[in-house]
Order: sequence, then structure tokens, then C-alpha cells
Amino acid sequence: MTHRLPELWQDSALAFWLVVACLCYYVWMAARLAVIDVRSHLLPNRIVLPSYWLAIPLTVAAVVAAGGFDLGAGLRVLGGGAVLWLVYFVLRLAYPAGMGFGDVKLAGVLGLYLGFLSWTHLFWGTAAAFLLGGLFGLGLILTRRGSAKSAIPFGPFMLAGAALALVLPA
Repeated sequence: MTHRLPELWQDSALAFWLVVACLCYYVWMAARLAVIDVRSHLLPNRIVLPSYWLAIPLTVAAVVAAGGFDLGAGLRVLGGGAVLWLVYFVLRLAYPAGMGFGDVKLAGVLGLYLGFLSWTHLFWGTAAAFLLGGLFGLGLILTRRGSAKSAIPFGPFMLAGAALALVLPA
């Protein structure tokens, strides 16, 4: 998202400010959720669920302001949220002990943000989350601070992976 800001500023000041609002909310949400998840292994509904009500209108409005009514881009935003929610839901069903439902709900919000940019950003943001989480788990095992059965809060890695995808061009 951040790499599109100069182009948005030239094309549409409204789209620029909508994306800035999206990013500001993302930073606030991510900071709060990461701290809470590390401390309690929970992603509270009081933060995650209202994030849908902010992310949906802000991202869709940014799409409209950036290039008029582009149905494909609007569907990509909403589809990104739905697809990522569904992927995490299937992972939750496959291994309930490995992923909480808070992660599933957060995935939908992150999919909205990543879908604003592209399907490629959605893929890489998700892949980065699993890579970062895996590296952290491996680090715990190698330093003997944990085992393969250790519970690791995944929310911070989801947020970091999405943030990397939002910052880096595809």
C-alpha cells in the first residue's frame, strides 16, 4: 500500500487520504493485537470485529476514489478477505489445536487490506506470516526454549507478514 501512495497523491487526493487512514488504523490495530496475543494467546473480538467495519468501507472507498468504480478491484478487496478467512478456517478445522478462531477472524481483515493491492500481495503476505512463525518456532527449538509442541501466538506473525506485503511492492 505504501508504495502506491505517491501515485495516489497525483491521481486522487481522496484516495491518498483513505489509504493513509487504512494504514493508520492498521498500525493501531496491529500494535494492540500483537501485544494482547503475545500476553494471552487471544485476539479479542472487541478489536478484530470492528476492524471489518472500518477496513471494508475504507478499502472499497479507496478503490473507488483511485480509479472510479472498478468492479474487479472492489471484488478483489472483498474476495481477498473472504478467501483468506476461508483458508484459515480450513486450517482451523484441520488442526484446531494449532490455530485459534481469533486467527481466522483476523485473516479476513488482513485479506481486505492485502486484496486492495493484488492477489500476489495476498499470497506473499500469507506466506510471510507462516515463514516468520516457522522461523520463530525453529529458533525456540534450537535455543531449547520450546519444543515442537510449544504454543506460539500466531497473530503477531500474521500482522507482520501482512505489513511486509503492504510495504513492499509485488
